[in-house]
Amino acid sequence: MDKVVHFEIPADDVERAKKFYGSIFGWKLEDFPMEGGEVYTMATTVEVDEKHMPKASGAINGGIMKRGKEVSSPVIAINVDSIDESVKKVEEAGGKTVMPKMPVKDMGYYAYVTDSEGNVIGLWENMKKM
Repeated sequence: MDKVVHFEIPADDVERAKKFYGSIFGWKLEDFPMEGGEVYTMATTVEVDEKHMPKASGAINGGIMKRGKEVSSPVIAINVDSIDESVKKVEEAGGKTVMPKMPVKDMGYYAYVTDSEGNVIGLWENMKKM
């Protein structure tokens, strides 16, 4: 069974959203520059280990980013063994690829797909260690 491992919250005003989530829920928010000049804000909701994995069982962390055409509503990300295989299954079941598989630093790969109802879902594949 594939697990939900991350969430993303799109925002029209990222600074305003950071203030909102940080002040209300006490989340630690850290900006990471992305390709194309965009900034992704990592939202840490619970203590993490040295690999930035949540220490609390069942907890997940997430991110806040500028609302875009592809992602206009909150997204859950699901860890899969193979994005390529999962995208194939999604498309066979009537979903679509929104953003193809792309590398995320030296951590893994990410893609956006839609489900049968048009909801955007993130797919995460950990990078295989050599």
